[in-house]
Amino acid sequence: MSTVVTSIEVNVPVRAAYNQWTQFEEFPQFMTGVKEVRQLDDRHLHWRAEIGGQEKEWDAEIIEQMPDQRIAWKSTDGAPNGGIVTFEPISDKKSRVQVNIAYEPEGVMETVGDETGAVTLRVKKDLEQFKEFIEARGRETGGWRGQVRQG
Repeated sequence: MSTVVTSIEVNVPVRAAYNQWTQFEEFPQFMTGVKEVRQLDDRHLHWRAEIGGQEKEWDAEIIEQMPDQRIAWKSTDGAPNGGIVTFEPISDKKSRVQVNIAYEPEGVMETVGDETGAVTLRVKKDLEQFKEFIEARGRETGGWRGQVRQG
């Protein structure tokens, strides 16, 4: 599996950054290629995205979620991927969002994208767009404060 690890500082409190990230159905507003995310229940999501010029769908399970700290997931079918997003307060009005994604490139286009660093650049761009999205609003559009524990 390949991995991407990157982070960004956002000029909002950690609670706002975390709350916004829990609004999975809004991901298409700041994630390039993501066409739709449907939250099926507290732990399960259905994704539809364009990856390497092809439309793909997969289901994912949230395996750990701790408010203002972390959200971890793994795919349960379709495109193999998993990862963790962590949230760290820098000050009362600033926080760091770090994304760590593991994925399995499928096919020639995805393999080339992986080998040329295009996937890493795309994730960095998505984080920049998340920063713009949340900072332009000044607050989150909603939030889910529940916990999901592994096991």
